[in-house]
Amino acid sequence: MPDQTLIDQIAERVERLLVRHEELQRTNALLSQQVQEISLERDLLKSRLGAARQRIDALIDRLPQNAETKDAP
Repeated sequence: MPDQTLIDQIAERVERLLVRHEELQRTNALLSQQVQEISLERDLLKSRLGAARQRIDALIDRLPQNAETKDAP
């Protein structure tokens, strides 16, 4: 009879491990999805930052070269 008790204990542990494994797989899938979404958001923000920099550079290029001498009497 002790052999059956040992087998039952091992079977219970295996079942718990399987449940935990499934939970970890679901968690991993969710985290992978979040990483993908955040990566897309990062890429979008980098693109917007690049566009903003280009607009600022264009505005700077339009500024007079000698703004101080233009305002001087």
